[in-house]
Amino acid sequence: MTARLIPIYTTKGDAEVFLLYPYIFNRNGEWVGFVTPQRDVYSVIGEYIGTLTNDPRIVRKRGMDELPPRVKPPAPPQKVFPPANVPLPPMMAELSHSVVDVLLDEPERLHTQDAGEFKEDAE
Repeated sequence: MTARLIPIYTTKGDAEVFLLYPYIFNRNGEWVGFVTPQRDVYSVIGEYIGTLTNDPRIVRKRGMDELPPRVKPPAPPQKVFPPANVPLPPMMAELSHSVVDVLLDEPERLHTQDAGEFKEDAE
């Protein structure tokens, strides 16, 4: 049996990334993050992004004074090929003002290994 890619939606209902546990991939099939068993979401460089909800969405508190420390990412996975068609999103509850939909409001936080504001500079 092959593992199934699970679409992760924005509050607007768009499937922006896919979960193949523990890895998260963008719509091009490139690795952009990972999920811990506690449902915390991290970028490919181990930076905290947010939490995976049951909807499924990735959310984070709006005014986080202190982020959890960086964690060591797992070994990079092989590229995947997301499906052309995804299921319609489930009905989603409104988010409170204190919570941000990361994929909608801060999509740049989930970037590939060769991009992003915090990428290691090549020497």
